[in-house]
Amino acid sequence: MSKNSYNVGVIGYGWAATAHIDAINGTNQGTVRAVYSSRELDPADLKAAHGSDITPYQKLDDMLADSAIDTVSITSYPKQHTDQAIAAAKAGKNLIIEKPLALTLEDCYAIQQAVDEAGVKACVCFELRFVSQFQSTRKIIDEGLLGDVHYGEIDYYHGIGPWYGQYRWNTTRGNGGSSLLSAGCHAMDALLLYMGTDVSSVSSMATQSTHDIFSKYEYPTTTVTLVNFASGKVGKVASVIDCFQPYYFHTHLVGSEGSLLDNKLYSNKLHQRDKEWAQLPMAMADSGDVTDHPYQAQFQAFFDALDKGEDMPLTSLNESIKTFEVIFAADKSVEEGRPITIEEIRSAGK
Repeated sequence: MSKNSYNVGVIGYGWAATAHIDAINGTNQGTVRAVYSSRELDPADLKAAHGSDITPYQKLDDMLADSAIDTVSITSYPKQHTDQAIAAAKAGKNLIIEKPLALTLEDCYAIQQAVDEAGVKACVCFELRFVSQFQSTRKIIDEGLLGDVHYGEIDYYHGIGPWYGQYRWNTTRGNGGSSLLSAGCHAMDALLLYMGTDVSSVSSMATQSTHDIFSKYEYPTTTVTLVNFASGKVGKVASVIDCFQPYYFHTHLVGSEGSLLDNKLYSNKLHQRDKEWAQLPMAMADSGDVTDHPYQAQFQAFFDALDKGEDMPLTSLNESIKTFEVIFAADKSVEEGRPITIEEIRSAGK
């Protein structure tokens, strides 16, 4: 077990924050010691809920001035992330940042610059990279069972209506941003995990449900993005947050030696009979409930990397920004009705 320990302050105290707190407290090294919220919180209630002694703050500067806090977890509204992340980095705190990282690429780069200048470490909550489905799929690719993957489609179906806590603020462009930023970013991130980050250009289209519930959104709630890779591979990502159906993370990868469809595999290398799918016993990404997401595994990897003074695997800030570059390119493609290159979006962002 690590001899190091990390005292964490959490910004915001909503649904995601409670999942972060319990996951951090479940790691070998991390303990939540402070929470900043605009609401007045009772320390006794916080300890009863989460098990650790937690000091509540109603002024962010006061929490960031606490020298005992070395790491900050940001679970506030997306529009607040940039200022809070930059302030925390300047205060010398390591950072855990909920998705979306920020609502503009310029702000993502500003956070990256602040982290680099402060010499702290940061990660972004693309926690699904640590779920069994994602880990197993990546292992299948690495073992060569699919051969050279030349096509992939990852589709995110999750109706975000009034039955889901995020809906109350997610409908505005100023908080939700876009279908991809608000939720479908996990699908785009999965495509890049499986197929690489050498994206050259994207082309996106959008539409929106006419149902009253979803018509409240200020941005298109369904987008479809075609992704071109410099290697010649192609992919497709659908982000559908205006559907009436169970949460579904559709995955279909096609390679020179086989294909994977969700949790089903066909591979020439396995010499399967009758061309039947083999079903794989892996836990699927099948819930939008943050309490079901593998935050603890992600945060454990983050603290282990801090022990070594290294960037964490899979969801470091620098790795995650590659996904956001593609997302902002896709959103720009929707707005302007034309393909967008990644080089163009990077030049505009910087």
